[in-house]
Amino acid sequence: MKLPLLIAGRFVRRDNRFRVTVESEGQPVAVHLPNSGRLTELLIPGRPCWLVPCSGPRRKTRFDLKLVEYADVLVSVDARLPNHLFAEALKAGRLAPFQDYVHFEREVRLGDSRLDFRLSMPDGVCWVEIKSVTLVEEGAACFPDAPTARGARHVQELTTAVGRGEQAAIVFIVQRPDARCFVPHDSADPAFGAVLREAASAGVGVYAWTCEVNRRAIEIAKQIPVDL
Repeated sequence: MKLPLLIAGRFVRRDNRFRVTVESEGQPVAVHLPNSGRLTELLIPGRPCWLVPCSGPRRKTRFDLKLVEYADVLVSVDARLPNHLFAEALKAGRLAPFQDYVHFEREVRLGDSRLDFRLSMPDGVCWVEIKSVTLVEEGAACFPDAPTARGARHVQELTTAVGRGEQAAIVFIVQRPDARCFVPHDSADPAFGAVLREAASAGVGVYAWTCEVNRRAIEIAKQIPVDL
């Protein structure tokens, strides 16, 4: 996925859940943060970051925060991107566990939730939920970085689908290149970890990929092991 021309800045502070202040060209600017996670290891005053200019009649800010530099690694903090990255890689046939599926739909209702994808082939479907990951600790990508009852509900819906004889999977897209494996972040949300392990035992596929990130583009790069 190609990125538009980015504007350099330095992080100043987080104002609320979805807005931060960044210094750019010597001036403080209000910036939309498209991520509700805590991001405490990334959003440190003075840290280099990159912005995308945005416009629209309902916008209250002129920019979105797109990338943050952490220990010489660029991290994408836009939680909206993983679904697009997954669809792009799926179309290109670069996701081995899903390469036999010939069609997909987005945002399809299943039970009390809307799941990100329903993949289909002549003899069945596979429900897929995508999760954005930005936190890496000692080489392990961790999700979530804050309690997520919604995320646990999605995993339970996938487990129910498997119980009906359908295929289901949860995919963790790590928006940085430096993770060697994925683990549930039990210290942040032990309930999610428990639900994820139950789902895997029931037959839900659990997968994780890192991303190659630079100031010109982001794309899914490498599948990494999942350690439950």
